[in-house]
Amino acid sequence: MRLRPEAAPAAPPADPGVPRTEPDRPLDEPDRGPAAAPPARAPRRKRFAALVRRSAPASAVAAVSGLALAAAFPPYDLWPLSLVAVAALSLLTRGRTVRQGAWLGFAFGWPFFIWLLQWLHTVGWDAVVGLAAIEAAFLAALGACLVLSARLPGAPLWGACLWVTEELARDRLPFGGFPWGRLAFANTGSPYTPLAALGGAPLVTFAVALSGTLLAAAAVTAVRLRRAHTWTPRAVLPAAGALVLSAAVLLAGLFVPVPTGADDHVRIAVVQGNVQQPGLHFLGRPMMILDNHVKATLKLAADIKAGRVPKPDLVLWPENSSDLDPFSNPAAYDKITQAVQAVGVPVLVGVLVDGPDADHVQNEGIVWDPVDGPGAHYTKQHPVPFGEYVPFRKELTKVISRLDEIPRDFYPGKTTGVLDIGPARLGDVICFEVAYDGIVRDTVNAGARAIVVQTNNATYGRTGQPEQQLAMSRLRAIEHGRAVVTAATSGISAIVGPDGKIEQRSKEFTQQVLNADIPLRDGTTLADRVGAAPEWTLAMVGLLSCAAAIALGRRDRTRTTKGQEQQ
Repeated sequence: MRLRPEAAPAAPPADPGVPRTEPDRPLDEPDRGPAAAPPARAPRRKRFAALVRRSAPASAVAAVSGLALAAAFPPYDLWPLSLVAVAALSLLTRGRTVRQGAWLGFAFGWPFFIWLLQWLHTVGWDAVVGLAAIEAAFLAALGACLVLSARLPGAPLWGACLWVTEELARDRLPFGGFPWGRLAFANTGSPYTPLAALGGAPLVTFAVALSGTLLAAAAVTAVRLRRAHTWTPRAVLPAAGALVLSAAVLLAGLFVPVPTGADDHVRIAVVQGNVQQPGLHFLGRPMMILDNHVKATLKLAADIKAGRVPKPDLVLWPENSSDLDPFSNPAAYDKITQAVQAVGVPVLVGVLVDGPDADHVQNEGIVWDPVDGPGAHYTKQHPVPFGEYVPFRKELTKVISRLDEIPRDFYPGKTTGVLDIGPARLGDVICFEVAYDGIVRDTVNAGARAIVVQTNNATYGRTGQPEQQLAMSRLRAIEHGRAVVTAATSGISAIVGPDGKIEQRSKEFTQQVLNADIPLRDGTTLADRVGAAPEWTLAMVGLLSCAAAIALGRRDRTRTTKGQEQQ
């Protein structure tokens, strides 16, 4: 039976203390009562669609700017684009709300990291997209903070400090951080690079960001003058001043002395044994990689005996140059000993050895003496999450089956990598550790006279990742005034002088031996002595600028409210 309209239950009387609200409806639609009102979802969709349309142009520019920043890094090395990208993000976030700034920062950061980290596609494109999204979240926070700092006088300075703040957080969080994509690493061959000797990578980032934010300030002033048709010298002065300051920051590094002289030298040989194939399954059959390095070392020994090359004081093998634990595999132990005795000098061997328990392994560089056998060793301090250990293993392996390919977690070392190898006191840094400021700095301050980077980039061969890592070695050389030697299984192995110049480099996926005299230096740079103080100082200034902007905004709103009440 249909209920007649007059029989419908009456609506309860409205509470006079509660305001009545009705769903939005088109103005041309008749009011048919609450039951006939259109659902609230439709207007929300329209508002969201309108929001997307309004934000699409700025979002597209942000994405293109992020891609431009990726092109500033190796293997493209278009470092001036790093200034353009910083300036673009500063302009895009100017005059926005904090939410809009956060979105634009994410729209900038996600494409940037997807292109920069595309070498991870050998693991899976989902890994590229996922890691890029996590890293872009830090740039979203940067975008929000840039909105706030732009409201203060001296905005270019605060914006540059905030870039350091963002990198400080990203270099440490989560799981020890991931420093890839720092502005400093895009400027390892630019006029900014020598600034690393004064304040490390953070100072280089600050200088690049400051030049970029000053360019943005000059552009804003120029647009205002054009609209006002006011080109008097007094009006033009702010824009001209910003351009001059930007150029001054760019050129400041050219006046920083980079010491390279040394009283001692040591002759080294770097053995790149090569692997059978790039990608995740580069290992091939057991002992294949070890055989490659043994054969290359035996050939080196034959060349020395024939007088074709001078005898080195020591030989460097890369990370994972022995694909079997020599202490649990006698055949591997004997092969390493054969090669070391043939060349007749100590060899730094990269091996994976059993850890303190059955669930762990250790990534080590071991000094192998031709007479005494294995001796001093360094254990990698910073294993890579999801590459060398699995956080929350019990929970995550249930949903991500690929994590089972990491059967045992790497056990982290507790000491620096300073090792006496023959006549030289060298600092061993293993693979991605070269990206972390503190690990390399602690090694130098502990007495390393040159730096060795043992690495295995076979998984990411011919993807641009080896070039990106080599750029970090260039920056570390200038930062610490040390020669940096990269020993890689499949390339790129390289000799970098204390001035950051690449003196020799190998080709990828070739068996090759590099021979060189490298300087041994004892002096430290200002960056070594001040440590992380410049980074923390600049980062705190950036945060304080945001706090000041928030406080001033609240004060202005309070004054406005009081003024309206008095009226």
